[in-house]
Amino acid sequence: MSESYKNYVRGEWVTAESEATFDVIDPAQSDEVVGTYQQSSEADAETAIAAATAAEDAWASTPGPERGTVLKQTSDALADRKEEAIETLVREEGKARSEAAGEVQRAIDIFAYYGQKARDLGGRHKASSSRDTDLYTKVEPLGTVGLITPWNYPIAIPAWKLAPALAAGNAAVIKPATAAPGPTRILFECLDSAGLPDGVANMVTGSGSQVGTPLVEHDDVDGVSFTGSTAVGTDIAETAATERKRVQCEMGGKNPTVVMPSADIDEAAEIVANGAFGTTGQSCTAASRAIVHEDVYESFVEKVVEHAEAVDVGAGLDDPDMGPHVSESELDSTLEYVDVGREEGATLETGGTRLTDSDFEHGFYVSPTVFSDVSNDMRIAQEEIFGPVLSVIETEDFDNAVELANNTDYGLAASIVTDRLSEADAFVDRVESGVVKVNEKTTGLELHVPFGGYKDSSTNTYREQGDAGLDFFTATKTVYRNY
Repeated sequence: MSESYKNYVRGEWVTAESEATFDVIDPAQSDEVVGTYQQSSEADAETAIAAATAAEDAWASTPGPERGTVLKQTSDALADRKEEAIETLVREEGKARSEAAGEVQRAIDIFAYYGQKARDLGGRHKASSSRDTDLYTKVEPLGTVGLITPWNYPIAIPAWKLAPALAAGNAAVIKPATAAPGPTRILFECLDSAGLPDGVANMVTGSGSQVGTPLVEHDDVDGVSFTGSTAVGTDIAETAATERKRVQCEMGGKNPTVVMPSADIDEAAEIVANGAFGTTGQSCTAASRAIVHEDVYESFVEKVVEHAEAVDVGAGLDDPDMGPHVSESELDSTLEYVDVGREEGATLETGGTRLTDSDFEHGFYVSPTVFSDVSNDMRIAQEEIFGPVLSVIETEDFDNAVELANNTDYGLAASIVTDRLSEADAFVDRVESGVVKVNEKTTGLELHVPFGGYKDSSTNTYREQGDAGLDFFTATKTVYRNY
């Protein structure tokens, strides 16, 4: 029998007002319930918001080094529970153990990083044009913030929203995704053990309509940070803007990797395959388009198909190359796009089938998929699939490759594989993307530099991570002091 878990509000673990619950299942073994969580209502969200607003002033006035100590102790507590967090993440989200281990370590590092940054928060002195005047700025927390996080990185993304929010002195209410709330729960258990004051951070599980909506619309919520689909993020941004709340939304991607003739084709195929099929393609930065020069197109297709067919698919706890989809609905969506690709006239080179034999019988598995003969106006080249599906597009030259890379509504991550420095530099300058990589896969991020996209990949307001993460969660006050 699975264990039942509660919300975390005002420093206590509490049931939802209605006492309704929902089950989280193992995507590798869908007949197994991993955990039971609270199906919270709008009233539960409002209770959590009230707890945060009651605690915000005291936390804001807590010295930065003291706040930083709580974050560092949270990092240490999570490190002590790393294996438990990894297993929970794998059993709820489905990704391979090594991928989950990297994500949990990232959360550990994020809390340690912002624990230190909390000690450095302050303003800047400037020289005044007037005599006998001190001119400086000071930064202050927003107040109470609402955080809405997705299932595909169920501990890293909550960490990179929650840690800077707390470091800056905000109180927070977070709604983790219902598909994989367990890693966030463990994070809150670590915060609790680190001595975070009651009410400063609160976790409420449940649907977006019941829990997420109050976090966006409530008068006492001063800022909203969301990661998820472009459609939902756009609605959130519009609502928050109407209420004049600070808002930050990171959304979808249709990320290209350009492959030029100077590249080592074996290396290029490996880079693209890793970006396309890692994390089962369930990453907003996954490589979903390979834009390949005509001189190496056929050899690249051959090599990337070899890589796709060599991917070891299996249950995440066995640490394969690729685990299952997080849910049956996500699997069905990927398979629907495979049908769309066929109907559009692309050539299915490999994959695109649900795996059902033996160990796959009760899981949400699909074989890594490669389409060739794709034109950039096809739906499989324009719409985010969020699965291990790669579209290979032929290009005649570098200029056309950049044009194709930019010809999408999204602009999150892009990469180029080339041995020519001039092409690399020109690509960095001309590609319309918030993250640009040279001779690397599109996935994978450093925690101390800004992350965010262009166009429909972002609200284009504030970036996340590093100092940029603190910028979102703070307001700047300019002080003129005549002495």
